[in-house]
Amino acid sequence: MAALEEEFTLSTVVLSAGPDGLLGVEPSNKTDQFLVTDSGRTVVLYKVSDQKPLGSWSVKQGQTITCPAVCNFQTGEYIVVHDNKVLRIWNNEDVNLEKVFKATLSAEVYRIHSITGTEPWVLFKEGAVRGLEALLAEPQQKIETVISDGEVIKWTKFFMAYRHPVVIFVTEKHGSYFAYVQMCKSHNLTKYTLVFGPEEKPIKPNFTAHVDRKFICLMSLSCDGCIYETLVPIYSGDTEKEQRVVSSLLLKTVVTGGARNGVGLTALDSDHVAVLGPPLPVSKECLSIWNIKFQTLQTSKELPQGTSGQLWYYGEVLFMLHGKFLTVIPYKCEVSSLAGALGKLKHGQNQDIQTVPHFANWETSQEFGFESYNSEQSRKMLRRKKMETHLQPEGPASEQLLSTIKKGPEKHIEVELRKFLAKWTPDFHSTIGDLVKGLLGRCKAEPSFYPRNCLMQLIQTRVLSYSLCPGLMEIALEQTDVQMLQLCLQQFPDIPESVTCACLKVFLSIGDDSLQEININMESVFDCSDTVQDEKMEEQTKILQNGFKREDSSCSNCNQELNKKPQGAANATTSCPVTPKRAALLNAILHSAYSETFLLPHLKDIPAKHITLFLQYLYFLYLKCSGNAPMTLPGIHPPTLSQIMDWICLLLDANFTVVLMIPEAKRLLINLYKFVKSQISVYSELNKIEVSFRELQKLNQEKTNRDLYSIEVLELF
Repeated sequence: MAALEEEFTLSTVVLSAGPDGLLGVEPSNKTDQFLVTDSGRTVVLYKVSDQKPLGSWSVKQGQTITCPAVCNFQTGEYIVVHDNKVLRIWNNEDVNLEKVFKATLSAEVYRIHSITGTEPWVLFKEGAVRGLEALLAEPQQKIETVISDGEVIKWTKFFMAYRHPVVIFVTEKHGSYFAYVQMCKSHNLTKYTLVFGPEEKPIKPNFTAHVDRKFICLMSLSCDGCIYETLVPIYSGDTEKEQRVVSSLLLKTVVTGGARNGVGLTALDSDHVAVLGPPLPVSKECLSIWNIKFQTLQTSKELPQGTSGQLWYYGEVLFMLHGKFLTVIPYKCEVSSLAGALGKLKHGQNQDIQTVPHFANWETSQEFGFESYNSEQSRKMLRRKKMETHLQPEGPASEQLLSTIKKGPEKHIEVELRKFLAKWTPDFHSTIGDLVKGLLGRCKAEPSFYPRNCLMQLIQTRVLSYSLCPGLMEIALEQTDVQMLQLCLQQFPDIPESVTCACLKVFLSIGDDSLQEININMESVFDCSDTVQDEKMEEQTKILQNGFKREDSSCSNCNQELNKKPQGAANATTSCPVTPKRAALLNAILHSAYSETFLLPHLKDIPAKHITLFLQYLYFLYLKCSGNAPMTLPGIHPPTLSQIMDWICLLLDANFTVVLMIPEAKRLLINLYKFVKSQISVYSELNKIEVSFRELQKLNQEKTNRDLYSIEVLELF
């Protein structure tokens, strides 16, 4: 049984919502607090139980907020977009939005999604999706166009499915509707054509959805006043092919047909929906709660001042515009049962709550009677069962595929594997491991057999590890398949140090001509075309650290050697010593996990010229890091300064004597020596300051009795 409790106005001040109503109401990271964004310039943080605002922030005159403000549940900060491209991030202590963090993006934003359990995700108007962290690392990165020309996003929602963030958005083009399902982390995007009947076209963007096992149950409020449901698979077998999904009738005539204004829809749970709109042509607008499982109206509330059709639901609270006031209606719902749906469920504590049990003409089968309801529910259940059977892999299918792997041709195996993975879900980890072992076993038995495409598909399921298939990287090393090695390094958490070092040898030795023809993941690479000044390290060592500079002649020879440059080299610059594709491969090595004890012996086996090249690249990365205030590199997933310095130390520890004898490495070693010397000087001064702060702390602990106001003079010797 569902019930609406007494409503109350969140604010006594009329909201400046404008003709379009509010942009949105979003939860904060604290219970009972919500962010309200109007369609003008203001974001207000409300505490619902106290019915008062806790904070208010506005963009300056001439700017317009174009996206509802949301809360980053990982950091507690707030995020908003104004003028389509300008992103602002702030917290409760900030007062002026002009003084908070600002990032100008390269494409227009449609919506920022944020829920607990994951970082915020940004949906652009062209259909692309980006994680907030990756976007802030490179705000001006190129944003691809996903939807076709003429398509416009009408509605979107964000879910967590199988612990993976999923975005669904609906677009419209020339009266046709399409649904896109984006798996954010795996970047799998599937497009579905929504098939509606002549009278089933949605009213404006009136969609809502909830997750039911392997499906997104997409509901729409149509022009005939009925609610239709479309089952959209979360996982699709063929992401490249556009698929069609057909809608089915869910609830008949919940609002009067032909209603256009003040109409809204939102899912409360898997069994209940809230509907805004007039139930009869001559009646006023109402808020109604329907039980979709038993086809009954649970309760309704008349809205004499009208509504904009906007409706938000979080926890047990409904938000809506009643007139031009933001109204809050507490809502309670119990487990769906036939007695509750009929309004006959007895609870002492709810005797004062009036419900309106209403039946959808079960007596008349032609209208929407009991027989029609049963047949419709049966058809829907059969359709859901059929789709689940189609999507879920069966045991015999995997056994049949394993037998095909043993004897079938490579092309046939690839086709059958693609069909199998179309039905696969993350629940079937062990089956994927068996398939990889079957392929590797045949590779060893038949040296000419190398099903590269099949292996890449299986790695991209993200359920494999080195211990599950130790022969996979061994075969990739034999074939010099650097793309597969890079993918394994990015996804396998348990790669032995000997294999990591073998990958490093291949990455350093493969020719640039060969790399040009290979498709490499370039996410970790920034624009290497920029150059850095070769004298940057020398300038850094001359800077006074904390007013201290020790004159030392021990490096005078180094300075003389370093200053011996050929004529015309005064303005020389140092560019990236490797190509961007080789840099991407080396970055995969930098990100890999290792134990220093086990890695050092294997690093000694790498040729000296390759060690020098790797050191030059690491030094180039260090100079790039030192040029930025936060000491980080641009890009989606670049190496960190700590990783860079750790690998420099590892390479020098393992090969210092060899590198010392190479003339090409002399200048590099001198620069590294000067860097270490400057760092020692800085840390020496920091240690002195640390001692002073310890003394201050002791003095502070001794003087516990202080008046309300005092002046203290502390002398440091």
